[in-house]
Amino acid sequence: MRSPCSSCWRSAPARSPWPPARGGGCSPCRCSCSPPSAAGIWFSASTRSCGTTRCSGTCGSSSKPCGPSCSKYFVERNFDGRPYDRDVRSIVYQRAKGTDAEEPFGTERDVYADGYESLVHSMAPVAPPDDPPRIRIGGPDCTRPYDMALLNVSAMSFGSLSANAILALNKGAALGGFAHDTGEGGLSEYHLRHGGDLVWEIGTGYFGCRTGDGDFDRAEFADKAAHDAVKCVSLKLSQGAKPGIGGVLPGGKVNAEIARVRDVPQGKTVISPPYHRVFSTPRELVLFLAELRRLAGGKPAGFKLCLGSRRQFLAVCKAMLAEGVTPDFIIVDGAEGGTGAAPLEFADHIGTPLTEGLITVHNALVGTGLRDRIKIGASGKVATGADIVKRLVQGADYTNAARAMMFAVGCIQAQRCHTNTCPVGVTTQDARRARALDVADKSLRVERFQRATVTGAQRIMASMGVRFPAELRPHMLRRRVDPHRVLSYAELYDWLAPGQLLSEPPEQWARDWAEADPDRFSV
Repeated sequence: MRSPCSSCWRSAPARSPWPPARGGGCSPCRCSCSPPSAAGIWFSASTRSCGTTRCSGTCGSSSKPCGPSCSKYFVERNFDGRPYDRDVRSIVYQRAKGTDAEEPFGTERDVYADGYESLVHSMAPVAPPDDPPRIRIGGPDCTRPYDMALLNVSAMSFGSLSANAILALNKGAALGGFAHDTGEGGLSEYHLRHGGDLVWEIGTGYFGCRTGDGDFDRAEFADKAAHDAVKCVSLKLSQGAKPGIGGVLPGGKVNAEIARVRDVPQGKTVISPPYHRVFSTPRELVLFLAELRRLAGGKPAGFKLCLGSRRQFLAVCKAMLAEGVTPDFIIVDGAEGGTGAAPLEFADHIGTPLTEGLITVHNALVGTGLRDRIKIGASGKVATGADIVKRLVQGADYTNAARAMMFAVGCIQAQRCHTNTCPVGVTTQDARRARALDVADKSLRVERFQRATVTGAQRIMASMGVRFPAELRPHMLRRRVDPHRVLSYAELYDWLAPGQLLSEPPEQWARDWAEADPDRFSV
């Protein structure tokens, strides 16, 4: 006689209890079956959970660890899940599988709710171009520019993600011809094996190009940046989910392989400081970016930040003007961005959301006359074609996605990324769990998702009467601000004219511009 247990109800010995012991949850199994629901109802999972069980838990015995799963499978409506609702997750899964991402019976959204946004369609739509747009990254000082896709893989490190997840993402990028940001965890063999285009991100820990005492190793950086797969180098100043704080990789996750990739001691906790050692002023930052571009052999060099103080960003703009040096790109990361782990206070209360951050950075570059030299990338909950178009309207040239790409390789939003117990092998260094992620299959899903999402963005733009991103304007995006008024982004926000900060700063910008100091990061 067999009875259900926490691993697999089909093969459990009779003596195994159900529900499992308090706080135990599910342990991995190779079966596609799901345990009984909290109400005691048996059900079968519609898709194989990549070799592990999706536990709904039991009400009363372990409500905290099982809460997200119970909510996701039994309580959540299509449009109110967090961080990503069921509708968004479904469209990613469907596009990744190559099935129709269509729904019947109309929208479930409340189109009269405050904050509802809509794109303005045209009475004279046009046909979308045959080929997806590419964005040339490379300013006047760049000798090896790169043509960036409209949607790319955002920064996620090896160590945070499993080797198989990195392999699948990079192979998908190679198949689809889009870029894969390495994250700050170093340049690993898994990033290089399939030859996908890479944006090598350098963080405050200088992983993969650091000296024994944690400083920046210029020779090692130049050697690795020369690799053909590295198309751009990106200096990380901050990220949306935890700006102003360094990262921590527990010693238990620092195996021999990760230690080698990151140039750190094996088995010891690795701390990324919240600040960079190699610069301390806006001017020094700008000059360091010029040095990175030179060391990389003329490849595009830029930086990523979650915007905090507008005055500090204006100080960086002043430093660019004073030194005659500009980055080739700036990636604006929104406070709604994801991470493997962050203190809740930082995730909830620190940083500027992407809409305001993106518009501020775009306006600052336009107002200082630098916008035509610098391309802007946007990252932070980009998952659909509509997300892409909205960010382009707000000032971006291209977009990056992290969690949506994780969904494409099998993430089920279990929110256990920091525990090393990811049930689908995406965010774990447990070899047994990581085996569940089939690289050959998931790489195809990454490519299909990216292609279908960019196609969706092109179709939306065509319905708006434009063929190319450069034709989009702020008045084409509207937001309901109360039950009786809908305003366009041209009305909601101030948009600076080229060079306006240099000649006659508007009143709302004048004080920040006057007090911005290229030799001091002052808030």
